[in-house]
Amino acid sequence: MTKKILLKTTIDTEDDWHIGRFSLLKRHLESCGHAVTASDRLDPDGHDVDFAQLPDSDFDQLWLFAVDAEDAITDHDADALRRFRKRGGGMLITRDHQDMGASLLKLGDIGAAHHFQDHNPEPDVARHCVDDLETDYISWPNYHTGANGDFQVIETPVPEHPLVLRADGTPIQYLPAHPHEGVVSLPRDATDYASVIITSCSLTTGNAFCSAVAFDAVQDARGNTLGRAVAQSTLHHFVDPNLDPAQPMPSFVSEPSGRGIAESPDALRDSLRYIENIARWL
Repeated sequence: MTKKILLKTTIDTEDDWHIGRFSLLKRHLESCGHAVTASDRLDPDGHDVDFAQLPDSDFDQLWLFAVDAEDAITDHDADALRRFRKRGGGMLITRDHQDMGASLLKLGDIGAAHHFQDHNPEPDVARHCVDDLETDYISWPNYHTGANGDFQVIETPVPEHPLVLRADGTPIQYLPAHPHEGVVSLPRDATDYASVIITSCSLTTGNAFCSAVAFDAVQDARGNTLGRAVAQSTLHHFVDPNLDPAQPMPSFVSEPSGRGIAESPDALRDSLRYIENIARWL
């Protein structure tokens, strides 16, 4: 079924993870028959124009890439995004390491799934330490699953969620790797309607961590049926250079890239299948 999807970043900076670096995601969703609009942040009055219009729009889904330092989503924006979900809109929300995208915490239960350094850190204080030892200017949480351009082996808890199933019913095994992923977990107040669907493992420490939490539709206290949602540990599961190592990186990226995903049809196939599943399930 065709869905109308808005891909959105929280920045408007060219030499960064701007929306143009999600072109492969956009094209793949369009190849699956979806109508896709892609936009960076648009805030001439201090609040994002797309966010403000979203609750009354005909968009079915928002895929939000919070790539700002930590405070781009205003209270006005957050109210609009919560109203979008209250009218049944589906949402994928993701960010990256340390405090990048910490304003996602304004989005209620789906925001609370995300852990940062200075805001809502992981409950286990033993995890409050650097995991990626290769990039010394990036701090925790920064789980190391491999080089950009390579792939990681993931785990899918049983029973497997529809989001992680291939067409033949077996679970996907691979996603794009990244040197310093963020982390999510199942919020304590959402255990009745949310579940951990993907975990991964640090190549540095061997520590397992949660990569994705899925939130089913649920009725809130006022009778609104909230749309489904996915909280994802890192935007690098979706961005161009992680799906195709030949794609350009922002100039500030210093780590060498691998080519694993380009040389493994199975890894790329699983990564694209996951994208398809998200659009279908949301």
